[in-house]
Amino acid sequence: MSIIIPANSAVSGGFDVANSLMFDKPSNPYLTRTNGGNGSETKGTYSVWLKRAKLGDASDYMWHTSEDTNNDIKILTNSDNNFRVRGINNGSVVVNLISDREFKDITAWYHLVVAFDSTQGTAANRVKMYINGVQETSFSSSTYPSQNLNLKINQSGDRRTIGTAYDNGGSPVSGPNAGWSGYMAEAVWIDGTALSPTDFGEFDEDSLIWKPISVSGLTFGTNGFYLDFEDSSALGNDAAGSNNFSVSGITATDQGLDTCTNNFPTINQLNYGSSGYTFAEANTSIIANSGDGWRTTYATIAASSGKWYWEQKILDASGSSHYIGITDIDVAANTATNEFENGGVSAYAYRSDDGKKVTSVSGSTALTSYGTGFTTNNIVGIAMDLDNSKIYFSLNGTWQNSGNPESGATGTGAAFTITSGKLYTPATATYNTSNEYIYNFGSPYFAISSGNADGNGYGNFEYTVPSGYFSLNTKNLAEYG
Repeated sequence: MSIIIPANSAVSGGFDVANSLMFDKPSNPYLTRTNGGNGSETKGTYSVWLKRAKLGDASDYMWHTSEDTNNDIKILTNSDNNFRVRGINNGSVVVNLISDREFKDITAWYHLVVAFDSTQGTAANRVKMYINGVQETSFSSSTYPSQNLNLKINQSGDRRTIGTAYDNGGSPVSGPNAGWSGYMAEAVWIDGTALSPTDFGEFDEDSLIWKPISVSGLTFGTNGFYLDFEDSSALGNDAAGSNNFSVSGITATDQGLDTCTNNFPTINQLNYGSSGYTFAEANTSIIANSGDGWRTTYATIAASSGKWYWEQKILDASGSSHYIGITDIDVAANTATNEFENGGVSAYAYRSDDGKKVTSVSGSTALTSYGTGFTTNNIVGIAMDLDNSKIYFSLNGTWQNSGNPESGATGTGAAFTITSGKLYTPATATYNTSNEYIYNFGSPYFAISSGNADGNGYGNFEYTVPSGYFSLNTKNLAEYG
Protein backbone atom coordinates (compact mmCIF):
# COMPACT_ATOMS: atom_id res chain seq x y z
CA MET A 1 0.00 0.00 0.00
CA SER A 2 1.22 3.49 -0.84
CA ILE A 3 -0.17 6.93 -0.19
CA ILE A 4 0.34 9.93 -2.42
CA ILE A 5 -0.38 12.99 -0.29
CA PRO A 6 -2.43 14.30 -2.17
CA ALA A 7 -1.52 14.49 -5.86
CA ASN A 8 -2.39 13.32 -9.32
CA SER A 9 -1.68 9.61 -9.63
CA ALA A 10 -0.18 7.87 -12.59
CA VAL A 11 -2.55 6.44 -15.18
CA SER A 12 -1.80 3.57 -17.50
CA GLY A 13 -1.13 4.05 -21.19
CA GLY A 14 -1.66 7.20 -23.22
CA PHE A 15 0.58 10.19 -23.86
CA ASP A 16 3.67 10.65 -21.68
CA VAL A 17 5.17 14.04 -20.89
CA ALA A 18 8.94 13.73 -20.66
CA ASN A 19 9.99 17.02 -19.07
CA SER A 20 8.97 20.10 -17.14
CA LEU A 21 10.62 23.43 -16.43
CA MET A 22 11.29 24.53 -12.86
CA PHE A 23 10.81 28.19 -11.95
CA ASP A 24 12.37 29.29 -8.67
CA LYS A 25 11.67 32.85 -7.54
CA PRO A 26 14.98 33.80 -5.90
CA SER A 27 16.71 33.55 -9.29
CA ASN A 28 13.81 35.31 -11.08
CA PRO A 29 13.67 32.95 -14.10
CA TYR A 30 11.45 33.63 -17.08
CA LEU A 31 10.97 33.07 -20.81
CA THR A 32 10.33 35.93 -23.20
CA ARG A 33 9.84 36.65 -26.89
CA THR A 34 8.52 39.43 -29.13
CA ASN A 35 5.71 38.59 -31.53
CA GLY A 36 6.99 38.66 -35.07
CA GLY A 37 3.71 39.15 -36.92
CA ASN A 38 0.07 40.14 -36.52
CA GLY A 39 -2.23 37.36 -35.39
CA SER A 40 -5.79 37.30 -34.14
CA GLU A 41 -6.60 40.02 -31.61
CA THR A 42 -9.93 38.47 -30.66
CA LYS A 43 -9.26 34.72 -30.33
CA GLY A 44 -6.63 32.58 -28.68
CA THR A 45 -6.10 29.78 -26.14
CA TYR A 46 -3.44 29.23 -23.51
CA SER A 47 -2.94 25.75 -22.04
CA VAL A 48 -0.34 24.74 -19.44
CA TRP A 49 0.20 22.07 -16.79
CA LEU A 50 1.30 23.51 -13.44
CA LYS A 51 2.66 22.29 -10.12
CA ARG A 52 2.78 25.10 -7.59
CA ALA A 53 5.69 25.52 -5.17
CA LYS A 54 4.73 28.58 -3.14
CA LEU A 55 1.38 29.79 -1.85
CA GLY A 56 -0.02 33.17 -0.86
CA ASP A 57 2.01 35.52 -3.05
CA ALA A 58 0.14 38.49 -4.44
CA SER A 59 1.21 38.08 -8.06
CA ASP A 60 2.47 34.72 -9.28
CA TYR A 61 2.64 35.64 -12.96
CA MET A 62 2.42 32.63 -15.25
CA TRP A 63 1.78 34.31 -18.63
CA HIS A 64 1.80 37.91 -19.80
CA THR A 65 1.35 39.63 -23.15
CA SER A 66 2.08 43.34 -23.21
CA GLU A 67 1.74 45.95 -25.95
CA ASP A 68 2.60 48.77 -23.56
CA THR A 69 1.81 49.93 -20.02
CA ASN A 70 -1.85 50.54 -20.83
CA ASN A 71 -2.53 47.45 -22.94
CA ASP A 72 -1.83 43.96 -21.69
CA ILE A 73 -3.31 40.72 -20.43
CA LYS A 74 -2.04 38.46 -17.62
CA ILE A 75 -2.71 35.00 -16.19
CA LEU A 76 -1.63 34.60 -12.56
CA THR A 77 -2.45 33.34 -9.10
CA ASN A 78 -3.15 35.84 -6.31
CA SER A 79 -2.57 35.99 -2.56
CA ASP A 80 -5.74 33.98 -1.90
CA ASN A 81 -4.47 31.20 -4.21
CA ASN A 82 -7.12 31.80 -6.86
CA PHE A 83 -6.46 31.65 -10.58
CA ARG A 84 -6.90 35.04 -12.22
CA VAL A 85 -7.07 36.53 -15.73
CA ARG A 86 -6.67 40.32 -15.94
CA GLY A 87 -6.62 42.48 -19.08
CA ILE A 88 -6.20 46.24 -19.63
CA ASN A 89 -7.21 48.05 -22.81
CA ASN A 90 -6.24 51.70 -23.21
CA GLY A 91 -5.76 51.92 -19.46
CA SER A 92 -9.14 50.43 -18.50
CA VAL A 93 -9.70 46.98 -17.04
CA VAL A 94 -11.63 44.95 -19.62
CA VAL A 95 -11.03 41.44 -18.28
CA ASN A 96 -10.93 40.46 -14.62
CA LEU A 97 -11.82 36.90 -13.67
CA ILE A 98 -10.90 35.61 -10.21
CA SER A 99 -11.89 32.05 -9.40
CA ASP A 100 -13.84 31.46 -6.21
CA ARG A 101 -12.01 28.21 -5.72
CA GLU A 102 -8.58 28.23 -4.11
CA PHE A 103 -5.83 25.98 -5.43
CA LYS A 104 -3.47 25.13 -2.58
CA ASP A 105 -2.20 21.65 -3.38
CA ILE A 106 1.54 22.04 -3.88
CA THR A 107 1.94 18.30 -4.54
CA ALA A 108 -0.48 18.07 -7.48
CA TRP A 109 -0.32 18.95 -11.15
CA TYR A 110 -3.12 21.24 -12.35
CA HIS A 111 -4.12 21.75 -15.97
CA LEU A 112 -5.12 25.34 -16.73
CA VAL A 113 -6.80 26.41 -19.98
CA VAL A 114 -7.85 30.00 -20.71
CA ALA A 115 -9.78 30.50 -23.96
CA PHE A 116 -10.37 34.00 -25.42
CA ASP A 117 -13.05 34.82 -28.02
CA SER A 118 -14.38 38.36 -27.85
CA THR A 119 -16.60 37.76 -30.93
CA GLN A 120 -19.06 35.75 -28.83
CA GLY A 121 -22.50 37.31 -28.28
CA THR A 122 -22.69 36.14 -24.65
CA ALA A 123 -20.26 38.00 -22.39
CA ALA A 124 -19.39 34.98 -20.23
CA ASN A 125 -18.28 33.08 -23.36
CA ARG A 126 -15.66 35.68 -24.30
CA VAL A 127 -13.14 34.45 -21.71
CA LYS A 128 -13.37 30.92 -20.31
CA MET A 129 -11.23 29.33 -17.62
CA TYR A 130 -10.90 25.54 -17.18
CA ILE A 131 -9.11 23.60 -14.43
CA ASN A 132 -8.45 19.89 -14.96
CA GLY A 133 -10.98 19.71 -17.77
CA VAL A 134 -13.80 21.45 -15.90
CA GLN A 135 -14.95 25.00 -16.62
CA GLU A 136 -14.80 27.48 -13.75
CA THR A 137 -18.16 29.25 -13.52
CA SER A 138 -18.03 30.80 -10.05
CA PHE A 139 -15.92 33.95 -9.73
CA SER A 140 -15.42 36.52 -6.99
CA SER A 141 -14.87 39.03 -9.78
CA SER A 142 -16.16 38.64 -13.34
CA THR A 143 -15.47 41.44 -15.80
CA TYR A 144 -15.73 40.41 -19.45
CA PRO A 145 -14.63 42.30 -22.57
CA SER A 146 -17.13 43.98 -24.86
CA GLN A 147 -18.01 42.13 -28.04
CA ASN A 148 -15.32 42.12 -30.76
CA LEU A 149 -12.87 44.01 -28.52
CA ASN A 150 -9.22 43.96 -29.55
CA LEU A 151 -7.75 41.95 -26.66
CA LYS A 152 -4.12 42.92 -27.32
CA ILE A 153 -3.00 39.29 -27.40
CA ASN A 154 -1.33 38.72 -30.79
CA GLN A 155 -0.09 41.97 -32.24
CA SER A 156 3.29 42.22 -33.93
CA GLY A 157 5.86 43.62 -31.49
CA ASP A 158 3.96 42.56 -28.36
CA ARG A 159 6.15 41.13 -25.61
CA ARG A 160 5.20 37.68 -24.37
CA THR A 161 6.56 36.34 -21.09
CA ILE A 162 6.17 33.07 -19.21
CA GLY A 163 7.12 32.94 -15.55
CA THR A 164 6.92 36.68 -14.90
CA ALA A 165 5.33 39.91 -16.20
CA TYR A 166 6.58 43.25 -17.50
CA ASP A 167 6.39 46.14 -15.06
CA ASN A 168 5.28 49.70 -15.81
CA GLY A 169 8.79 50.63 -16.82
CA GLY A 170 8.87 48.05 -19.59
CA SER A 171 11.20 45.61 -17.85
CA PRO A 172 10.48 42.09 -16.53
CA VAL A 173 9.34 42.15 -12.92
CA SER A 174 12.32 41.21 -10.75
CA GLY A 175 13.11 40.51 -7.15
CA PRO A 176 12.74 37.55 -4.76
CA ASN A 177 8.91 37.65 -4.82
CA ALA A 178 8.46 38.21 -8.55
CA GLY A 179 7.12 35.78 -11.08
CA TRP A 180 6.08 32.17 -10.88
CA SER A 181 7.33 29.58 -8.40
CA GLY A 182 6.84 25.96 -9.35
CA TYR A 183 6.84 23.71 -12.38
CA MET A 184 5.34 24.05 -15.84
CA ALA A 185 4.87 21.46 -18.58
CA GLU A 186 3.25 21.41 -22.01
CA ALA A 187 2.88 25.19 -22.38
CA VAL A 188 0.83 25.94 -25.51
CA TRP A 189 -0.49 29.12 -27.11
CA ILE A 190 -3.02 28.85 -29.94
CA ASP A 191 -3.26 32.03 -32.02
CA GLY A 192 -6.65 32.49 -33.69
CA THR A 193 -8.85 29.79 -32.13
CA ALA A 194 -10.68 29.41 -28.82
CA LEU A 195 -10.29 25.73 -27.98
CA SER A 196 -11.72 23.53 -25.25
CA PRO A 197 -9.72 21.54 -22.69
CA THR A 198 -10.44 18.32 -24.60
CA ASP A 199 -8.03 19.57 -27.27
CA PHE A 200 -5.26 19.23 -24.67
CA GLY A 201 -6.40 16.50 -22.28
CA GLU A 202 -8.92 13.77 -21.49
CA PHE A 203 -10.33 11.85 -18.55
CA ASP A 204 -8.74 8.43 -18.12
CA GLU A 205 -11.46 5.85 -18.69
CA ASP A 206 -10.40 3.72 -15.71
CA SER A 207 -9.32 6.21 -13.04
CA LEU A 208 -11.25 9.28 -14.31
CA ILE A 209 -8.05 11.29 -13.70
CA TRP A 210 -7.56 14.19 -16.11
CA LYS A 211 -4.45 13.53 -18.22
CA PRO A 212 -2.68 15.17 -21.17
CA ILE A 213 -2.96 14.15 -24.81
CA SER A 214 -0.66 14.95 -27.72
CA VAL A 215 -1.09 18.45 -29.13
CA SER A 216 0.93 17.76 -32.27
CA GLY A 217 -2.14 17.89 -34.52
CA LEU A 218 -3.27 21.36 -33.47
CA THR A 219 -3.01 24.49 -35.60
CA PHE A 220 -0.93 26.98 -33.63
CA GLY A 221 -1.30 30.12 -35.79
CA THR A 222 1.03 33.05 -36.45
CA ASN A 223 2.23 33.62 -32.87
CA GLY A 224 1.38 30.19 -31.49
CA PHE A 225 3.92 27.93 -29.82
CA TYR A 226 4.39 24.61 -28.07
CA LEU A 227 7.00 24.46 -25.28
CA ASP A 228 7.74 20.84 -24.34
CA PHE A 229 10.99 21.68 -22.45
CA GLU A 230 12.70 18.57 -23.86
CA ASP A 231 15.87 20.28 -25.08
CA SER A 232 17.93 21.18 -22.01
CA SER A 233 20.24 23.34 -24.14
CA ALA A 234 17.29 25.37 -25.50
CA LEU A 235 14.50 25.31 -22.94
CA GLY A 236 12.62 28.06 -24.79
CA ASN A 237 12.44 26.00 -27.99
CA ASP A 238 9.10 26.00 -29.85
CA ALA A 239 8.50 22.33 -30.70
CA ALA A 240 5.71 23.29 -33.13
CA GLY A 241 7.51 25.92 -35.16
CA SER A 242 9.96 28.79 -34.88
CA ASN A 243 8.39 31.02 -32.21
CA ASN A 244 11.20 30.33 -29.78
CA PHE A 245 11.62 32.06 -26.43
CA SER A 246 14.75 33.53 -24.92
CA VAL A 247 15.58 32.37 -21.41
CA SER A 248 16.67 34.43 -18.41
CA GLY A 249 17.80 32.96 -15.10
CA ILE A 250 17.24 29.45 -16.47
CA THR A 251 19.89 26.74 -16.91
CA ALA A 252 19.92 23.11 -18.01
CA THR A 253 19.50 21.98 -14.39
CA ASP A 254 16.06 23.63 -14.35
CA GLN A 255 14.78 20.97 -16.71
CA GLY A 256 12.84 18.40 -14.69
CA LEU A 257 11.57 14.83 -14.93
CA ASP A 258 8.72 15.69 -12.55
CA THR A 259 5.73 15.99 -14.89
CA CYS A 260 1.96 15.75 -15.12
CA THR A 261 2.26 12.09 -16.18
CA ASN A 262 4.86 11.07 -13.58
CA ASN A 263 4.74 13.03 -10.34
CA PHE A 264 7.84 13.09 -8.09
CA PRO A 265 7.94 14.11 -4.40
CA THR A 266 8.98 17.53 -3.21
CA ILE A 267 9.39 18.85 0.34
CA ASN A 268 6.04 19.56 1.94
CA GLN A 269 6.25 23.19 3.06
CA LEU A 270 2.69 22.94 4.44
CA ASN A 271 3.86 20.46 7.08
CA TYR A 272 7.26 20.96 8.67
CA GLY A 273 8.58 21.24 12.18
CA SER A 274 9.73 24.84 12.26
CA SER A 275 9.10 28.11 10.49
CA GLY A 276 12.84 28.78 10.28
CA TYR A 277 13.35 27.50 6.73
CA THR A 278 13.52 29.05 3.29
CA PHE A 279 12.26 26.74 0.57
CA ALA A 280 14.14 26.94 -2.73
CA GLU A 281 14.51 25.13 -6.05
CA ALA A 282 10.72 24.73 -6.15
CA ASN A 283 10.56 22.84 -2.84
CA THR A 284 13.50 20.50 -3.34
CA SER A 285 16.00 22.60 -1.35
CA ILE A 286 15.89 23.84 2.22
CA ILE A 287 17.90 26.65 3.82
CA ALA A 288 17.77 27.26 7.57
CA ASN A 289 17.33 31.00 8.05
CA SER A 290 16.70 31.74 11.72
CA GLY A 291 18.29 31.04 15.08
CA ASP A 292 19.57 27.63 16.07
CA GLY A 293 16.82 25.20 16.95
CA TRP A 294 15.30 21.93 15.79
CA ARG A 295 13.39 21.91 12.53
CA THR A 296 12.28 18.97 10.42
CA THR A 297 10.98 18.63 6.88
CA TYR A 298 9.08 15.80 5.24
CA ALA A 299 8.48 14.70 1.67
CA THR A 300 5.10 14.70 -0.06
CA ILE A 301 5.02 10.96 -0.79
CA ALA A 302 4.86 8.12 1.73
CA ALA A 303 4.89 4.36 1.24
CA SER A 304 4.56 1.18 3.31
CA SER A 305 5.78 -1.36 0.75
CA GLY A 306 8.28 -1.59 -2.07
CA LYS A 307 11.98 -0.68 -2.34
CA TRP A 308 12.87 2.99 -2.83
CA TYR A 309 16.03 4.97 -3.46
CA TRP A 310 16.78 8.71 -3.30
CA GLU A 311 19.75 10.98 -2.68
CA GLN A 312 20.41 14.10 -0.68
CA LYS A 313 23.19 16.59 -1.34
CA ILE A 314 24.52 18.57 1.60
CA LEU A 315 25.03 22.16 0.51
CA ASP A 316 26.07 23.42 3.95
CA ALA A 317 26.69 21.12 6.90
CA SER A 318 28.10 23.82 9.18
CA GLY A 319 27.67 23.19 12.87
CA SER A 320 26.25 19.92 14.10
CA SER A 321 23.20 17.69 14.23
CA HIS A 322 22.13 17.16 10.66
CA TYR A 323 19.97 14.02 10.42
CA ILE A 324 18.90 12.32 7.18
CA GLY A 325 16.38 9.49 7.19
CA ILE A 326 12.72 8.57 7.36
CA THR A 327 9.81 8.97 9.73
CA ASP A 328 6.39 7.43 9.86
CA ILE A 329 3.51 9.69 8.94
CA ASP A 330 2.40 9.92 12.58
CA VAL A 331 5.35 12.22 13.25
CA ALA A 332 5.03 13.93 9.88
CA ALA A 333 1.46 14.84 10.82
CA ASN A 334 2.65 16.49 14.03
CA THR A 335 4.32 19.79 13.17
CA ALA A 336 5.33 20.24 16.80
CA THR A 337 7.78 17.34 16.51
CA ASN A 338 11.01 19.02 15.48
CA GLU A 339 13.68 16.32 15.72
CA PHE A 340 14.33 12.61 15.32
CA GLU A 341 15.31 12.27 18.97
CA ASN A 342 11.71 12.36 20.16
CA GLY A 343 9.96 9.42 21.76
CA GLY A 344 6.67 7.94 20.67
CA VAL A 345 7.40 7.86 16.94
CA SER A 346 9.17 5.61 14.45
CA ALA A 347 12.09 7.57 13.04
CA TYR A 348 15.41 6.36 11.64
CA ALA A 349 18.33 8.53 10.58
CA TYR A 350 22.04 8.90 9.79
CA ARG A 351 23.83 11.78 11.57
CA SER A 352 26.38 14.22 10.12
CA ASP A 353 28.44 14.87 13.26
CA ASP A 354 29.98 11.45 13.74
CA GLY A 355 28.24 9.08 11.34
CA LYS A 356 26.12 7.59 14.11
CA LYS A 357 22.64 6.29 13.49
CA VAL A 358 19.73 7.52 15.53
CA THR A 359 16.42 5.86 16.13
CA SER A 360 13.30 6.80 18.05
CA VAL A 361 10.71 4.07 18.49
CA SER A 362 7.93 3.80 21.07
CA GLY A 363 9.41 6.36 23.42
CA SER A 364 12.97 5.01 23.35
CA THR A 365 15.75 6.94 21.62
CA ALA A 366 19.20 5.54 20.80
CA LEU A 367 22.44 6.74 19.16
CA THR A 368 24.73 3.97 17.88
CA SER A 369 28.03 3.83 15.99
CA TYR A 370 27.40 3.21 12.32
CA GLY A 371 29.44 4.95 9.60
CA THR A 372 31.41 8.03 8.57
CA GLY A 373 30.12 11.52 9.26
CA PHE A 374 29.13 13.60 6.24
CA THR A 375 29.83 17.21 5.41
CA THR A 376 29.33 19.98 2.83
CA ASN A 377 29.04 18.78 -0.80
CA ASN A 378 28.69 15.14 0.22
CA ILE A 379 25.84 13.10 -1.21
CA VAL A 380 23.95 10.66 1.01
CA GLY A 381 22.03 7.85 -0.66
CA ILE A 382 19.04 6.24 1.06
CA ALA A 383 17.75 2.77 0.21
CA MET A 384 14.44 2.05 1.96
CA ASP A 385 13.41 -1.61 1.73
CA LEU A 386 9.85 -1.74 3.06
CA ASP A 387 9.34 -5.34 1.90
CA ASN A 388 12.04 -6.56 4.30
CA SER A 389 11.83 -3.69 6.82
CA LYS A 390 15.41 -2.46 6.31
CA ILE A 391 17.07 0.86 5.60
CA TYR A 392 20.58 1.56 4.32
CA PHE A 393 22.64 4.74 3.89
CA SER A 394 25.53 5.42 1.51
CA LEU A 395 28.04 8.25 1.55
CA ASN A 396 29.30 9.38 -1.86
CA GLY A 397 28.38 5.99 -3.31
CA THR A 398 29.80 3.80 -0.52
CA TRP A 399 27.25 1.89 1.56
CA GLN A 400 28.01 2.45 5.22
CA ASN A 401 28.67 -0.44 7.61
CA SER A 402 29.44 -2.59 4.50
CA GLY A 403 25.74 -2.56 3.81
CA ASN A 404 24.18 -4.46 0.91
CA PRO A 405 20.70 -3.18 0.03
CA GLU A 406 20.29 -6.10 -2.35
CA SER A 407 20.63 -8.69 0.46
CA GLY A 408 16.88 -8.86 1.05
CA ALA A 409 15.67 -10.41 4.30
CA THR A 410 19.27 -11.04 5.39
CA GLY A 411 19.76 -7.29 5.75
CA THR A 412 23.56 -7.32 5.42
CA GLY A 413 24.93 -4.17 7.02
CA ALA A 414 21.50 -2.51 7.27
CA ALA A 415 21.37 0.55 9.47
CA PHE A 416 18.07 -0.55 10.98
CA THR A 417 15.40 -3.16 10.97
CA ILE A 418 12.47 -0.78 10.98
CA THR A 419 8.99 -1.20 12.39
CA SER A 420 6.87 -2.84 9.71
CA GLY A 421 3.34 -1.93 8.72
CA LYS A 422 3.83 1.82 8.90
CA LEU A 423 3.78 4.50 6.23
CA TYR A 424 7.21 6.11 5.92
CA THR A 425 8.23 9.37 4.29
CA PRO A 426 11.70 10.81 3.64
CA ALA A 427 12.64 13.35 6.30
CA THR A 428 15.51 15.55 7.45
CA ALA A 429 16.11 17.25 10.79
CA THR A 430 18.63 20.05 11.34
CA TYR A 431 19.61 22.26 14.24
CA ASN A 432 22.02 24.96 13.06
CA THR A 433 21.08 28.20 11.32
CA SER A 434 23.40 27.64 8.36
CA ASN A 435 22.26 24.13 7.37
CA GLU A 436 21.29 23.75 3.73
CA TYR A 437 20.49 20.67 1.67
CA ILE A 438 18.76 19.56 -1.51
CA TYR A 439 16.81 16.39 -2.22
CA ASN A 440 17.09 14.34 -5.39
CA PHE A 441 14.12 12.02 -5.68
CA GLY A 442 15.04 11.40 -9.31
CA SER A 443 14.32 14.83 -10.78
CA PRO A 444 17.44 16.73 -9.63
CA TYR A 445 17.91 20.48 -9.70
CA PHE A 446 21.66 20.30 -9.32
CA ALA A 447 24.25 19.02 -11.77
CA ILE A 448 24.65 15.25 -11.98
CA SER A 449 28.08 14.16 -13.22
CA SER A 450 27.27 10.53 -14.02
CA GLY A 451 23.52 9.95 -14.46
CA ASN A 452 21.91 6.75 -13.23
CA ALA A 453 18.27 5.71 -13.67
CA ASP A 454 16.38 2.99 -11.84
CA GLY A 455 15.49 -0.36 -13.41
CA ASN A 456 12.44 1.16 -15.08
CA GLY A 457 14.48 3.95 -16.63
CA TYR A 458 13.12 6.62 -14.27
CA GLY A 459 15.15 9.17 -12.37
CA ASN A 460 18.58 10.74 -12.68
CA PHE A 461 20.94 9.98 -9.80
CA GLU A 462 24.62 10.57 -9.08
CA TYR A 463 25.20 6.99 -7.94
CA THR A 464 24.00 3.57 -9.06
CA VAL A 465 20.51 2.64 -7.91
CA PRO A 466 20.60 -0.77 -6.17
CA SER A 467 18.97 -3.55 -8.16
CA GLY A 468 15.28 -3.88 -7.31
CA TYR A 469 15.02 -0.34 -5.93
CA PHE A 470 13.13 2.46 -7.67
CA SER A 471 12.77 6.22 -7.58
CA LEU A 472 9.76 7.56 -5.70
CA ASN A 473 7.27 8.64 -8.34
CA THR A 474 3.69 7.85 -9.23
CA LYS A 475 4.49 5.48 -12.08
CA ASN A 476 6.73 3.34 -9.88
CA LEU A 477 4.32 3.52 -6.95
CA ALA A 478 1.51 2.28 -9.18
CA GLU A 479 3.62 -0.77 -10.08
CA TYR A 480 5.57 -1.58 -6.93
CA GLY A 481 3.86 0.25 -4.08
